[in-house]
Amino acid sequence: MPRFLAGQLAKFVLLMLGVSLLTFALVGLSPIDPASVNVGQAALASMGDAKREQLSAYWGSNAPFHERYLAWLAGALRGDLGTSLRFNAPVADVIAARAGNSLALMAIAWAVGGALGFALGVAAGVKRGSVLDAAVKGYCYLLASTPVFWLALVMLVVFSVQLGWFPLGLSAPIGVASADVTFADALHHLALPAITLSLTGVANIALHTREKTIDVMESDYVKFARARGASTRAIVMRHGLRNLALPAVTLQLASIAEIFGGSVLVEQVFSYPGLGQAAVTAGLGGDGALLAGIAVLSAALVFGGNLLANVLYGVLDPRMARRGAVATRRASHAADAQGSAL
Repeated sequence: MPRFLAGQLAKFVLLMLGVSLLTFALVGLSPIDPASVNVGQAALASMGDAKREQLSAYWGSNAPFHERYLAWLAGALRGDLGTSLRFNAPVADVIAARAGNSLALMAIAWAVGGALGFALGVAAGVKRGSVLDAAVKGYCYLLASTPVFWLALVMLVVFSVQLGWFPLGLSAPIGVASADVTFADALHHLALPAITLSLTGVANIALHTREKTIDVMESDYVKFARARGASTRAIVMRHGLRNLALPAVTLQLASIAEIFGGSVLVEQVFSYPGLGQAAVTAGLGGDGALLAGIAVLSAALVFGGNLLANVLYGVLDPRMARRGAVATRRASHAADAQGSAL
């Protein structure tokens, strides 16, 4: 366990360094001039050289790449992610103010999409070749080929504009103070973006689970159970679900990156004030500090999901945990033997 934790910690540190370095490099290579974008072309053209130089220094566009990155990294190691010049506030405060909205949106979409995809996949696999199977496959292929932003626009037009069931956007009613926003109001504004985002995560889980279900239903132990007179429902509940849970959970935890990427587009369409919308604002405005902070946070979420999947391997399938322990002991014995020989 100490070796495992040390290895995961080293991977996490390298991932954070790589993501932050790549983010600053992309911002530096971008043709966007932060001063011109945020001040305006006409206002910048009317300024003198000294004022333009002062604005460039304020936005950091005249500083070399390595100086900007090392300054941000030194502050990040102290817990200071810098200041967002687009929002005129510390990056940590901007992320904290918007993280709740995004995490709630992604958590609901992740849970609903995973549960619905798993249920549809099992049903289609058990009823292979039936009308239900064809309907599930057609539904999944349609979703997989539909762009997220287009689906969000259709949902917005149908359910908000035409039917009026949901608000047009934002996370709270317009003109209502944040202290007066009720849980029902927040849930009403969250519902349609969460439904839209959850639909995008159904296809992969359902199709993957369907194939695994077909493999399980054609296995020897299922044939033996059928020969003993067990019903299909009993076979699925007693033998199928446990074997299907491990790959489904793995794929679902690995889909956190896809959910986060989809939330960026969904938040833009629905004007939902989350991290995705803040990332787009930071990217279009050349706000490297805020963009790096959001990128590091999203990478940490993806890393946490993959780490949780590895931990759950041993819980859902103890055989994998035993194989991992045996491999670790063998590696330890080999290292001890090599040390003794030296």
